[in-house]
Amino acid sequence: MVYDIVGAGIEVHSTLGFGLSEGVYEEALSIELEEMGYECYTQVDLPTYYKGRLMEKRFRLDLVVEDDIVVELKAVEKVLPEHRAQLFNYLRLTKKPIGVLINFGRSLYSEKYIFNEAENTVTFFNAKHTRGAHSLDDFE
Repeated sequence: MVYDIVGAGIEVHSTLGFGLSEGVYEEALSIELEEMGYECYTQVDLPTYYKGRLMEKRFRLDLVVEDDIVVELKAVEKVLPEHRAQLFNYLRLTKKPIGVLINFGRSLYSEKYIFNEAENTVTFFNAKHTRGAHSLDDFE
């Protein structure tokens, strides 16, 4: 599924090019994934809690695929540490197992991450290797 998400991103980028707003890419990616048969939700409201109490601070997830994968989209020149931190925070708050960061910049760029709830850690993975205890086969 992760590879389909990145593949859909490649299709969107090759069709639309770069330089558009993040919202345009978000909607196009959602359409592309739905055409592939995936269930997608855009602009998902994420409430936050402190000691069981609902806080006023809320986040909005760009895209959630099949209720398992958080997709954070950017349309920037370069991915920065704060973009990754945003995705990491979403994974920790939602407890979703996988996160994908896609940048629709001049060249399409993506990063994939695994969230380990037991250790409260986020680990980078790519097609060639995984860093951590999980096998990439677990996420196909």
